[in-house]
Amino acid sequence: MAHPARPAHPGPSRRSLLRSGTALAALALTAGCSSDSGDEQPPSPAGTASAPAPSAAGSPGAAAARAMPAESAPHTRTFMAWPALEEVWGDQLPGVREDIAGLARAIAGFEPVVLLARPDQAEQARQACGSTVEVLELMVDDLWARDTGPTFVTGPQGLAGIDLNFNGWGNKQTHANDSQVARNLLDHYGIPRVQAPITGEGGGIEVDGEGTLMATESSWVNPNRNPGKSRDQIEAAFKDLFGVSTVLWFQGVAGQDITDCHIDALARFAEPGTVVIHRPGPDTPPDSWTTASDQALQVLASAKDARGRTLKVVDLPEPDLDLIPGAGKDFLATYLNYYVCNGGVIVPRFGDRAADDRAAGIIGDLHPGRNVSQVSISHIASGGGGIHCATQQQPAAPGTSPA
Repeated sequence: MAHPARPAHPGPSRRSLLRSGTALAALALTAGCSSDSGDEQPPSPAGTASAPAPSAAGSPGAAAARAMPAESAPHTRTFMAWPALEEVWGDQLPGVREDIAGLARAIAGFEPVVLLARPDQAEQARQACGSTVEVLELMVDDLWARDTGPTFVTGPQGLAGIDLNFNGWGNKQTHANDSQVARNLLDHYGIPRVQAPITGEGGGIEVDGEGTLMATESSWVNPNRNPGKSRDQIEAAFKDLFGVSTVLWFQGVAGQDITDCHIDALARFAEPGTVVIHRPGPDTPPDSWTTASDQALQVLASAKDARGRTLKVVDLPEPDLDLIPGAGKDFLATYLNYYVCNGGVIVPRFGDRAADDRAAGIIGDLHPGRNVSQVSISHIASGGGGIHCATQQQPAAPGTSPA
């Protein structure tokens, strides 16, 4: 979710990765970035189903106690954030705020939305979003609630929030306030906080709600987040924190965008047993992102989920950038970054009408019984992010009614 005007990280953004034609050598085998201890077994090949590991990030038995619901499970509310800094967005700040307001209103048609905004910007946010969106005064730096907010889990004691120690995607962007969003938000709602023993972002994990988690090595087994930690150690933390038993690893790409290739731009669970994957267009020149997508397909072809199922894989083709007005080199033109909410699914609309309609049809078929709402996010996408990046769901606690 990089932005071309962000001076804090002048390197290429996620959109640069998608279309730049970067050399295939940029596809990082990031397991080599970790430092395994001598008594550990070597990591298993990417994509192999892994056996349950002992608890590594809290009280004994935490893995059995916690569970991260699938995004399609009922929600209490959606959290979003109001972009605060002109130094981050430059002259695109008014446009990206317009997109965030439109997105918040669209989601509010399905479930409550709480928008985090700095106190001195809260009234502006209220006027932009209208009365259907609640604005909570809380210090933020940027709009990426998926990564800065807590990742919620359920357990015998009810709801808890995992604080993944947001560090600006490996100190690529200022995050003095965003690093505290998870803690402050959980404090506000009185929700127990679990501090993770690893560093990362909510957009870096994808779960099916039945014990399977997907992630890229490039965004986790990376010294900019987890120096000295092996893939096995990070996987053990996943199992403990999110209550999963099987982790499917993809290589991803390190250093080509601000997120180091989050999983939510590569592969998502449409439902248990079904994965939808971003696919570059047939005319896209070979580059590291195309190779990452191909490698993910290879993993998924032989992988099994936590229930032992062979996975069904559905391609989600990207639009034609040449048909999107104003799309620059950093534009994140992927439909995969959609968001599932109560009774609905929020899908980006880019301006390639044929591709927009095709994507809405594919996503609608994958989520039967939900209304598909297409939202224009041209300014958000110009910053290298999408709808999923800008949202974070609070699942309904077991035994309670959804919003």
